[in-house]
Amino acid sequence: MSPRFPKRAFALAVLLLAAQATFAQTPATVQLQDLTWTEIRDQVHAGRTTLIIPIGGTEQSGPYIAVGKHNRRATVLAERIAQKLGNALVAPTVDYVPEGSYAPPSSHMRFPGTITIPDATFEQLLASAANSFAVHGFRNIVFLGDHGGYQKDLQRVVAQLNKQWAGTQARAFVPPEYYEASSTGYAQILRQHGVRDDEIGTHAGLADTSLQLAVAPQMVRLDGLRGAPKLGAADGVYGGDPHRSSAALGQLGVDAIVTRTVEAIRKDTSER
Repeated sequence: MSPRFPKRAFALAVLLLAAQATFAQTPATVQLQDLTWTEIRDQVHAGRTTLIIPIGGTEQSGPYIAVGKHNRRATVLAERIAQKLGNALVAPTVDYVPEGSYAPPSSHMRFPGTITIPDATFEQLLASAANSFAVHGFRNIVFLGDHGGYQKDLQRVVAQLNKQWAGTQARAFVPPEYYEASSTGYAQILRQHGVRDDEIGTHAGLADTSLQLAVAPQMVRLDGLRGAPKLGAADGVYGGDPHRSSAALGQLGVDAIVTRTVEAIRKDTSER
């Protein structure tokens, strides 16, 4: 036996131990911003080529829900969706979205704390982020928008990107199941559990508040809400009554959103 063989075997063992140590240090997260560039590179090479871009919005949601409602909800739901997919990472959440004009203030901009940007700026931001991820090897770029006001913007961005990426491996998606499950789909679930239409609401009502209690209860001022009088549009609550909101009702919506979105993404990406 060559005297050099033990040295080579020892060197190989050292390299293997080093690789195992590096792998062990990689955090068990789907959040792209918590990984190093080499960890991201290695995960992409290993087949984690779906990238989810969660989109929230900083806006008023009545007197009893913090203005970062959509941001936190989009982050939590995107993370759970990525975990179930098993081949996805989650980009930093987009917090700045179109919320109305500021000269004069309109829509949610009439309430302190809301932040707005122009539609064109918003669309350019999303397209630039998606192109960045495509350059780095992500094949499926999935936009998940938690707010109804910019859904058409997302559709325009996806159409633009897919036209630009024709002939490449990259593809953009905006699965309608995500927003549908959190709005009309969730409303139907609530009705099946005895919740009235005049409670569900379209903004900051029982549906919105219950979802937030399920994903980030610290953002809901529940003690103040329980004793509050009926709220209306002047308070930033549209078409609903949040008084009977609960985390249990919210979990029904969370489960539906995650399940339906995972199914939709798997179907869309498998048909490529």
